[in-house]
Amino acid sequence: MNQIKTFSDRRLHLLSQMQKGAAIIATSPVRLRNRDALYPYRFDSYFYYLTGFHEPEAVLVIICENGQRNAEQILFCREKDKESEIWDGFRYGPDAAREAFGFDAAYPIAKLDEWIPKLLENQPTIYSMLGQDTTWDTRLISWVNQVRERVRSGVSAPHEIRDIRHILDEMRLFKSEEELSLMRHAAKISAGAHCRAMQKTKPGMYEYEIEAELLHEFRRLGSQAPAYTPIVAGGANACVLHYIENNAQLQSGDLLLIDAGCEFNGYAADITRTFPVDRKFTSVQKDIYQLVLFAQMAAIAAVQPGNTWDMPHQAALQVLVQGFIDLGLCQGSVDDVIQSEDYKRFYMHRTGHWLGLDVHDAGEYKQNGQWRCLSPGMTLTVEPGCYIRPADNIPQHFWNIGVRIEDDVAVTTAGHEVLTIDVPKTVAEIEELTQ
Repeated sequence: MNQIKTFSDRRLHLLSQMQKGAAIIATSPVRLRNRDALYPYRFDSYFYYLTGFHEPEAVLVIICENGQRNAEQILFCREKDKESEIWDGFRYGPDAAREAFGFDAAYPIAKLDEWIPKLLENQPTIYSMLGQDTTWDTRLISWVNQVRERVRSGVSAPHEIRDIRHILDEMRLFKSEEELSLMRHAAKISAGAHCRAMQKTKPGMYEYEIEAELLHEFRRLGSQAPAYTPIVAGGANACVLHYIENNAQLQSGDLLLIDAGCEFNGYAADITRTFPVDRKFTSVQKDIYQLVLFAQMAAIAAVQPGNTWDMPHQAALQVLVQGFIDLGLCQGSVDDVIQSEDYKRFYMHRTGHWLGLDVHDAGEYKQNGQWRCLSPGMTLTVEPGCYIRPADNIPQHFWNIGVRIEDDVAVTTAGHEVLTIDVPKTVAEIEELTQ
């Protein structure tokens, strides 16, 4: 794919959505971990979506005079510095970045405070990220105030600051074929890691050993990083939704829940599988697992163009609640249990989220107060679960069973595509793989 054209086309589409004004979008800063150690750098998703530029200390400025006509696309980035490159590696510098990434102009980032007030003269509106970083918000206001100080010379200052995410979120929600190709690859790598983890798991190992198997496979197959901190939760830990300590010893007779996905060229995969530590489901574990699997199958079937966002969740909920009643965990009719929300003792989250450059990706779930309709190009997770903590009114044989099954699903014109189909998830498939 022509990457320069891909990112340039996105900027042109943004221009078509803007009125006259200036868009200013900064990438993520470098973050200090402790003393002289830095966190691994990860670019801002919005900035990368529009530029393809992955270096820190960079800002995109787009001046829009009349839609796509009379527009100027400018990158501010670090200068070439041979001494710094000896220590920290290659950097493009403004001249090479302008040519390589298709900008009209590029300047040193050190000149940003000098240039921005000039670029904002006679621009009625600033489009930027609001409320994401108070330091950045203060800097924007400072630039506007500098322009206001020159109004006597005949220039006008911006009188409005708009959050550009309203436009970009809608753009990012619909994945192109190029984006879906990257997501399929992230899914394939992640699927291989899950299969490896299933095969390596045995009683007596520690959760962090299984996490190491996942990370090994991510990197071995070309992923740059995990898309999020992996959850490797054995036994009762699986009932903690965001468990990340990953330091307990795996016990015979327990289930192991793994929620892990890699990032490939910026795009995330997000997979959860649950399987027995000693490779054979007990009858009670199988009952709960099959219930969650049937709920997931119903939810995936509801991922269809024209269906609303909420329909997969409602499909999963109907199956789960009926199962809770059949197992004696809830009492009453399905409608009564849903209305009373008694099911939330065992299923307290929704069934999915948007997926893309971010694990919880950009895009609104409702429009004008109504759940939005699914359309081709949207990509989401489908992840029902069941988490049974010990309680006096719950039979002891259910205690500490936590099951979640999650796949990544793209909406297509014909229905849907399960991107993470390579990871086994039926009882028979899992038990066969792990033997």
